[in-house]
Amino acid sequence: MKKFIVYIIESEEGYHYTGMTEDIEKRMTEHNNKSLSFWTKRGNNWKLVYKEEFETKIEALKREKWLKSGVGREYIKKLGSRFNSPEAN
Repeated sequence: MKKFIVYIIESEEGYHYTGMTEDIEKRMTEHNNKSLSFWTKRGNNWKLVYKEEFETKIEALKREKWLKSGVGREYIKKLGSRFNSPEAN
């Protein structure tokens, strides 16, 4: 069964990006290739710092939208110490 992944990545400059994908490895390659990802071209060496898996695309899109909201961004700030945890990678 397909899994839909909502993720947060961080660049070495400290930029963050929140997105959704079915293939995290492929998506990370795209984020780290400036010509393949418009939204992350300003950063370098993007690393996965957080992810959640969902059974349906609808659930994943709702979570992604929430994480990009004001309340979601505050939640992300509170996660700060978890960003460098082993389970994020």
